[in-house]
Amino acid sequence: MLNRRHIRIKILHILYGFYQDEDSDSVKAKNALDHSITKMHELYLLLLNMIAGLQVIAIDRIENARKKQIPSAEDLHPNTKFVRNATLRILANSKNLQKASEELGVSWANNQKLLRNMFRDLITDEEYKNYMDSEDRGFQHDKESLVRMFRKNLVNQESFHYMLEEESIFWMDDLDLASSMVIKTLKSIKEDDDEVELLNVWRDDDDDKKFLEGLFTKTLVQGEINENLIKEGAQNWELERIALTDRILMKMALAEAKEFPTIPLKVTLNEYIELSKYYSTDKSHGFINGILDQLFLKLVEAGEIKKTGRGLV
Repeated sequence: MLNRRHIRIKILHILYGFYQDEDSDSVKAKNALDHSITKMHELYLLLLNMIAGLQVIAIDRIENARKKQIPSAEDLHPNTKFVRNATLRILANSKNLQKASEELGVSWANNQKLLRNMFRDLITDEEYKNYMDSEDRGFQHDKESLVRMFRKNLVNQESFHYMLEEESIFWMDDLDLASSMVIKTLKSIKEDDDEVELLNVWRDDDDDKKFLEGLFTKTLVQGEINENLIKEGAQNWELERIALTDRILMKMALAEAKEFPTIPLKVTLNEYIELSKYYSTDKSHGFINGILDQLFLKLVEAGEIKKTGRGLV
């Protein structure tokens, strides 16, 4: 499920494109934001289908080995522990996953070669070998081993990352969150389940949706006002000399501070400082901290920032 930090990241990406485009269009930008949310859901389903698809490849590998002209003893009596993995079998047979994937057009049909290569890489991995050689049996053992194989090998393969970069500009940034959703989904599967309970992108309440809508809209609406505040706060800097990413982060932070009374100022400040460490220059976090700290104080004193409930903490 989307968390607040990931929502901020998505808005940052869309606004970066918006402010670079001479023919910027807020409606197109909002559509792009909505599209990025859909793409994250697609990635979640793609990862689940990746795991499920490995069972078919493993079965084919066993069958092809048996059809050799001179099969070895191992070919005739293969280790079928992976293809019989109970958690994997439930996932591979999930009607919920099949239906959701069909609705969004998510499939590995055009990337079967990549999937086979990923399986070949997996079977050389220590995690896979330890699982296949282990005498441990049982549903929990199957589940925990499958999660480890996914986390340590499958999701980290370079060829897979290259495919993600080719398919969508959003997916590499979404990978960590989508992977955590996959792990949560796998861990939720029980031995007597006939189906897989898929996660929604959004939580059951509308708080995060409202946060995304409000933060995106208010950052744009208050763009000029907040840019003047930033210019005033950075007295020794010309606005054009401040990195675009830093300006957008500060605009977002100011809009969030003013428009979301239940979010504490310390939380807002820390969130945008952390984002600057990852998405901007080495010195940006100190610069942003200094500017926002003084602007927040000024706006609180002027009554333009008012906090209630949790926001008072």
